[in-house]
Amino acid sequence: MHISKSASQNAGAQSKATAPIAHFTDIAAKAGLTAPVIFGGENTKKYIIETTGTGVAIFDYDNDGWPDIFIVNGTKVEGFAPGKAPTSHLYHNNHDGTFTDVTEKAGLRHTGWGQGVCVGDYDNDGFEDLYVTYYGKNVLYHNNGKGSFTDVSEKAGVAGNGKTWGTGCAFVDYDRDGKLDLMVANYVDYDAAMALAPGERPSCMWKGVPVMCGPRGLPWSKNILYRNLGNGTFEDVTKNAKIDQTNGHYAFSVSTLDYDDDGWPDIYVACDSTASILYHNNHDGTFTDVAVISGAAFNDDGREQAGMGSALADYDGDGRLDIFKTNFSDDTSTLYHNNGDGTFDDKTFPAGFGLNTQYLGWGTMFLDIDNDGWPDLLLVNGHVYPEVDSQHLGSNFHEPKILYHNNGNGTFTDISANGGPGITAVSSSRGLAIGDLWNDGRMSAVISNMNAPAMLLVNDLRNGNHWIAFRTVGTKSNRDGIGAKITMRAGARTFVDEVRSGSSYDSNSDTRVHFGLGTAAKIDSVQVRWPSGLVENFDNLAVDSIHTLREASGSS
Repeated sequence: MHISKSASQNAGAQSKATAPIAHFTDIAAKAGLTAPVIFGGENTKKYIIETTGTGVAIFDYDNDGWPDIFIVNGTKVEGFAPGKAPTSHLYHNNHDGTFTDVTEKAGLRHTGWGQGVCVGDYDNDGFEDLYVTYYGKNVLYHNNGKGSFTDVSEKAGVAGNGKTWGTGCAFVDYDRDGKLDLMVANYVDYDAAMALAPGERPSCMWKGVPVMCGPRGLPWSKNILYRNLGNGTFEDVTKNAKIDQTNGHYAFSVSTLDYDDDGWPDIYVACDSTASILYHNNHDGTFTDVAVISGAAFNDDGREQAGMGSALADYDGDGRLDIFKTNFSDDTSTLYHNNGDGTFDDKTFPAGFGLNTQYLGWGTMFLDIDNDGWPDLLLVNGHVYPEVDSQHLGSNFHEPKILYHNNGNGTFTDISANGGPGITAVSSSRGLAIGDLWNDGRMSAVISNMNAPAMLLVNDLRNGNHWIAFRTVGTKSNRDGIGAKITMRAGARTFVDEVRSGSSYDSNSDTRVHFGLGTAAKIDSVQVRWPSGLVENFDNLAVDSIHTLREASGSS
């Protein structure tokens, strides 16, 4: 357990907010998100395949300007009777605080060990497509633009061989040719027929109690990079891109960021029980894992952790994107501060993240809950071993969320206890996506839970702070503008973020970039650096509004 740092280094976490900053309530049932996420046994988890859970996505599939919700579903080891198997679900936003399940109409009914999801318009037709990872074959759904999708996985060449365990994914234009490519993380080389029983090996014990086996002791799997050929198909460039040179990792979530600000997207992969991966883009179609030399592979003690999810933001306002990673219980999460010279420092304890070691973290995202201009942080938790309850092992299978408020000085305050019933309610959660579901500047969260319905958390508190959001539309760049860097100035503050697919734990958030502004009622400048290399400015943008930034329509 990593709790040796001084108490003074956790001052941010120990201070108390003087007044409630947020009050999140779960409105999922009222909003119509009622289908449970089925994933393995409810009271026992005999095999590792039953423990990892699923991701969620927030995206506007029908281009009506209102974000919709997609929730990946799983199955059970024993299977289901014909017609009774669970399916993933697509919920259409009704613009009135409710959603309608349109899964059947959209052609998205599918059963299996679903895992992750990412969103991107891979054919640049103006409609966002959907990629879902599975234990087995992955699925690429082409958005037909009429409220329905078509499974084009085999035709596109991205289904996989049916033997891999896909986890996180992200669309990314790694070669900047204007077409979205696809990065897929794979977890373990798992053979259900050969799976060991709890306690059968030393790796199948935890704190002296027999538990499901893995990932340690199981063969690792290789990540895959697909290059978009522009004709509706992809080619596997894993070897040519040198992605295959990162061996021995149990990969989970995928996040993309240009960490060194050279204009080329890099890829960060949080890995379970092994070092994280940071693929640096070499500008020639290849990548090099620089996680160790950059300081983003281990924690401050030089120890590998059990990484689950990751989130990206410029949390301290220095103009550089930082990395936050969730980990296993009896450990802290990890905050990697971007130093701007290609290296990162572990700022977990100075920032106030060193106290919550009892939880097992999964999905995580930065979001400005009070629009004060500083990105706050949400984590969802839940254990993998049901035995923690019956054996009293110091953790709980169902755990609350953690909500940190950014103090604006490089530290955070844990405001979970006063964050509302949606935060304190316990569940065994996995995926998390955030978005402005009702276009009013308030960021909401969708959370997938094990063997329970998803949660939809809405912040009931309003204040007078201003905000602004941007949707990017590429012309020479990919249509979604994924990879675009937005730099905004308002008063004395400079705000930076990127448009991205993937992130969190195997999830995809609203790709519109949202900034809280505090009391600033005027935007001084907005600059976009597009993946094509074009840099342009956009003027006369009103606050408290969502703006569409179209490539080549600004001023140079």
